[in-house]
Amino acid sequence: MAAAPTKQALQELYSNTLRSARAFSSYNFRQYFVRRTETTFRDIESETDSAKLTAFYNDKTKELEVLRRSALVNQLYGGRKLVVEEQSAERERSDN
Repeated sequence: MAAAPTKQALQELYSNTLRSARAFSSYNFRQYFVRRTETTFRDIESETDSAKLTAFYNDKTKELEVLRRSALVNQLYGGRKLVVEEQSAERERSDN
């Protein structure tokens, strides 16, 4: 029987998953995966069964790899920013 992942390993997996979720250039995908990650890890927070924690860790590690590849492809084909996203301030032109 495999040992349950440590709390530090779960926190590292959580932060890596959030980092990958925030790498999407598309606002909708980015927001969806950030919310999904927060919800998923919040649900497992109080779990103590080592078998469930090990299964969760293995499953989410595989999902992290898929998420990383998806974010990379999304960055390649990203479009313009939406109105709800923060726009970079345009420089004002001086007439000097």
